[in-house]
Amino acid sequence: MARPIRPDALAIDPLLGEFADRRTEDTYLEHQQPRTRAQLAFTLLFCTLFFLCFFATDVAALGLVPDTALLLGARLVVAITAGSCAWLALKRPLSTGATRLAASLAEAVALACFMVIAVHRPGEFHWHAMSLAIMLLVIYLYIPNRLAWALGLASAATGTFLVLTMLFGALGFADMLTLGMLLALVNTFGALAARRYGHVAREEFRARVVLQHAAERDHLTGCFNRRYLHEQLMGAASPLQAGEPLTVILCDIDRFKQVNDTHGHAGGDAVITSFAGLLQSVARDGIDSVVRYGGEEFLLVLPGTGRDAGVHQAEWLRTRFAATPALVAAGDQPVHATASFGVATLGPGPHSAGVLEGLIHAADKLMYAAKRNGRDRVESLAQPASVPAGPLASAA
Repeated sequence: MARPIRPDALAIDPLLGEFADRRTEDTYLEHQQPRTRAQLAFTLLFCTLFFLCFFATDVAALGLVPDTALLLGARLVVAITAGSCAWLALKRPLSTGATRLAASLAEAVALACFMVIAVHRPGEFHWHAMSLAIMLLVIYLYIPNRLAWALGLASAATGTFLVLTMLFGALGFADMLTLGMLLALVNTFGALAARRYGHVAREEFRARVVLQHAAERDHLTGCFNRRYLHEQLMGAASPLQAGEPLTVILCDIDRFKQVNDTHGHAGGDAVITSFAGLLQSVARDGIDSVVRYGGEEFLLVLPGTGRDAGVHQAEWLRTRFAATPALVAAGDQPVHATASFGVATLGPGPHSAGVLEGLIHAADKLMYAAKRNGRDRVESLAQPASVPAGPLASAA
């Protein structure tokens, strides 16, 4: 199950244009990975084609001499490297790190071979500078990579090119100064544009996350709502994993109507938010889910948790909630309340479709059994994984 992103972890680094929270940045990159791989493959293939086509300029400049064959070899090295990286991006499920490594490798090989070509055509360094400027813009804007990595590669290539120009280009001081300033300008605006592009893309992702968070959360408690339960936990993003037990805890605040009648709706809301905060405090981030199941009913979905651990957690929640009165406002009388809990567990093994729904139904029956048996108590049931959801529900 994908780790939900907290809205307070969506700050964007103003310098790099990346999410400041590393886990949020990783989640964003994972979300973008299919598009990133497609963009990398297309750009590398497009650039490879043009890099090979420019062999015609080698022939025009040098004629058919041994150096021409050397430059053809250099261009073929670029084509093989970039083509292999493009094939991997298209045909293999590369991770984010592997995709960046492929992009950086293709860029480094292309820049190194470009320097070889420039040295063997020393009379054209002014044209080479223009070609390098275009390559730098491609690195910054079209080949997906971390800004820091792109900046490092582009800066190293620019410095190397300026050194080669001084050694082999025979340009005057004014030409060298102009060339250096133009390349510095390309790097500066390329980096700024890449940063801005990254910032805008993450702003769009942030807006989507905030809207999704609002759609999946209960506005009063911040817990997940029934929509999240049915679309995510019971859908494609189900927390069930083969070989793991699964426990659900359904809990309901006792005599909640009496709380509302005695303390008003403000008192009732205070009790609900206090209870929800207690439940969320024990939930494991990115693993467990706390759902507001009804008005004063809450559901905990605990993947990888067995019956004993589930009952222990429910007992702790029960005693803690009973001992922690809710405060409506400063100076008001504290509101005391208790809750009843139903704990249903499915043992490790293969899980059939709809098992979570069956567990919730079983936990619901157990919770009402706890209410019939005096309230402020925990009732539990566990079954092996081989028992399907229907019999488990009826056994409760």
